[in-house]
Amino acid sequence: MEIADYIVAEDRRLAALALEGDDTAFAHLFNRYRDAIRQLLVQRTGSADDADDLLQETFIKVYLHLDRYNAAYSFGQWVYTIARNTFIDYVRRRSEELPIDERFSAPASSAPNPEESVIHSQQHAQIERYLSMLPPHYGRLIALRLFDEYSYEEIAEQLSLPLGTVKTRIHRAREQLCRLIRGGETE
Repeated sequence: MEIADYIVAEDRRLAALALEGDDTAFAHLFNRYRDAIRQLLVQRTGSADDADDLLQETFIKVYLHLDRYNAAYSFGQWVYTIARNTFIDYVRRRSEELPIDERFSAPASSAPNPEESVIHSQQHAQIERYLSMLPPHYGRLIALRLFDEYSYEEIAEQLSLPLGTVKTRIHRAREQLCRLIRGGETE
């Protein structure tokens, strides 16, 4: 494909090419949306450095999950949704790093202190350990929902299960995970 063809190609076509491994097509998609998404993130974070980090994280997610893009919808809206969710995760991470008494009274610091970083790493390792203690089908559901950020509908489609079954199993998996965290046993 010639460069001029990439420039005039629709987003849906570029997404399909990128999904087939065409890195030039993905680069053109990135270039189309980079500035708008970065501007949005700068406005929300107030920091060009944080916005650049979130922009990179957003497009890594776009690249990793390109197979989930539904060409029936606008590619730009899909990218915007990923950027918005990435920003929400960023805000959550920042608020979780603050001690409870500082969450509402003091502005967030720009970076966690070493103690907070160690605690966060320990918590992450502990959650992974608890997930490994769950029955494999529950662990997979929790991973798809919480870590891969799949919707209930996407999980149902991915696992070929009815939507109600997915919701019930995720609920049961969360209950077991909570029991493990509190020190109880799985069923």
